[in-house]
Amino acid sequence: MKITVRIITFFYLLLLSSSFCYGKENVNSSPLIQVESGKITHSINLKVRNDSYPLTTEDMAGWMTEKNDLRFNPRYSSEIETRDICTQKKSILCTLLTTIQDQSHIQKSSAFFLNTEAVKKYIGTLAQKVNQEPVNATLNMQDGKISVFTLNQKGLELDTAASTVALVDYLTAKNPTGDITLPYKEKNADVSIDSIDNLGITSLIGEGHSNFRGSPKNRIFNIKVAVDKFNGTLINPGEEFSFVKNLGPVDGEHGYLPELVIKNDKTEPEFGGGICQVSTTAFRAAIYSGLEITARRNHAYPVGYYNPQGMDSTVYIPKPDLRFINNTPGHILIQTEIVGTELIFRFFGTADGRKVTVDGPHILEKNPDGSMKTTFSQKVTDANDNLIREDVFNSSYESPSKYPHPGATTALTQKPKSWSQSEWDKYLKANKKP
Repeated sequence: MKITVRIITFFYLLLLSSSFCYGKENVNSSPLIQVESGKITHSINLKVRNDSYPLTTEDMAGWMTEKNDLRFNPRYSSEIETRDICTQKKSILCTLLTTIQDQSHIQKSSAFFLNTEAVKKYIGTLAQKVNQEPVNATLNMQDGKISVFTLNQKGLELDTAASTVALVDYLTAKNPTGDITLPYKEKNADVSIDSIDNLGITSLIGEGHSNFRGSPKNRIFNIKVAVDKFNGTLINPGEEFSFVKNLGPVDGEHGYLPELVIKNDKTEPEFGGGICQVSTTAFRAAIYSGLEITARRNHAYPVGYYNPQGMDSTVYIPKPDLRFINNTPGHILIQTEIVGTELIFRFFGTADGRKVTVDGPHILEKNPDGSMKTTFSQKVTDANDNLIREDVFNSSYESPSKYPHPGATTALTQKPKSWSQSEWDKYLKANKKP
């Protein structure tokens, strides 16, 4: 009986020595993984494509954790005062099977562990510095021909999952030395020097203009942010272009500032106010390019920025939207430019001999309260003067007095429900509110 108990005790304590002495933990279930050394004493260069990013010892401070434990070692004579391992483990079985003699072989152990979650977080932050969107080649018209005046550049995206593994492997190696090359992916630009001829982009097929003179600084800022979303956009033959889809999210997190918009029967500040200057200009470029307009809505009341009245296009996520179809033989490349306070959209594509005639806009009705009705027509014929399409665009504007206007200097006093807390904090800071 005594021999049986000793055998059970031996195997139990052997289990303690392996289970409770911190060995290498499963990375999938725990963010901690055992390392050979408790501290990296040298800086590391992280290389991504042609750039290097130094990882200093200060960056890695706090990634390592030391853990202490008690374990059974039959070849070790304990010198510690408190050797009751069972009290620490809170195990009844341990108390029953561990003898006083066994307690004289309890050894203190230390191990260092790397927090892989901290490494993952660092790589995520690094990715924000590393990642670059591809840059399209930009075009210029000279003597009726297109020439490239800005070269395209490939984009870059850090492979965060593979980079985390690479850095963890380095830090857990026995003798880590040298630099680390982090994996990444390259993204090609939609428009490159090599692709221009293949896309059928040979001519300027139409352009639109608008002027935002007198706009407050937040409105000007938003216009510039939104314009960048469309410069270099490529529209495939037969594709229906959606302004809202290409615009993407409109909020403080995506770089927009609060400015006045027409919403909920009033004019009030909201992130992205001024974007309709961009949609209006894109609408005019589509009209003069002879494209088929499939969705467009005028503003609720006449807005001076969109003169001449009747050729504006209001947008709001998710709708109303501005949509049109590329009914030309080739791709259409959008190029944008701001000259002073003039916004310009240019559509480059394949000239198929079509002729575009725009009649108007004409004011049909104008009332003392500011309400009005307008109309204009778009007539498109082919190279042989055959009618391709003729559309009429009627606009009906209500009186501006129906939409209370707080004025450009009026600030909000409470957070709108649709705003995040970070957006509200940015707004308060910008308007110097406590």
